[in-house]
Amino acid sequence: MTNQEIWDIAMQQSAIDANCLKEDFCQYDNKIVLSAEHPQARKYLNLPFYCHLISYGNNIVASVHQDIYDVVDSYINKYPIEHCFETPNLHVLNDELQRRKQRICFMAEYFLPDVQVLKAGECDFETRVLEPDAFAGLYTAEWSNALCEKRKHLDVLAVAAYDGDMLIGLAGCSADCESMWQIGVDVLPPYRRKGIAAALTSRLAVEILERGKVPFYCAAWCNLKSVRNALKSGFRPAWVEMTAKESEWVASFNR
Repeated sequence: MTNQEIWDIAMQQSAIDANCLKEDFCQYDNKIVLSAEHPQARKYLNLPFYCHLISYGNNIVASVHQDIYDVVDSYINKYPIEHCFETPNLHVLNDELQRRKQRICFMAEYFLPDVQVLKAGECDFETRVLEPDAFAGLYTAEWSNALCEKRKHLDVLAVAAYDGDMLIGLAGCSADCESMWQIGVDVLPPYRRKGIAAALTSRLAVEILERGKVPFYCAAWCNLKSVRNALKSGFRPAWVEMTAKESEWVASFNR
């Protein structure tokens, strides 16, 4: 699979999620569409969106509810693309959302593998590829980034690191949609900064590609440890997203 093929698949999935065309992400003019449910959207998304912004760098595609269509259209065409995803300009949009009992909630950067540099990494510890039966008993707090308790049925593959018989690191992936599997990784605190996370992430990415799927990686842009791991593992920044949710739902995270 080439880098261009990987990006095409990712854009096609974003188009399904946003209810737009893949080509919309390649234009230099911003695009706004009405959000809608889709059976092939990423499984963890709650569609339709009220307000959801996506950028692959050229423009912004906004997938929204009719109630805020005009507000978002004006917003994304008033400020530079990158400023639409950050304060102080982001306050303008959030103020309008709050009037409608919504607030900005999720802001994240997504990474795709660069096949020119991606290779299965190594570390000083034994690593093993695990199928679902082998990690069925690992849904515990220390592995909550690698595996998702709420969506066990989507976790399809993992790579683990061991110090003797002790599990010290785990990268897992979930089949969030038909063509793309998302990677998450955890390493026990005493074993961090030893190259384990990158070794597990890169090996899992290679395993995913060998199965004909596209691996992708998500991190908050302020999570520098996670971003560094993505880069060290052979991933490169691909797109960003910002999602609004109901105010009460957002407030529940801060209690």
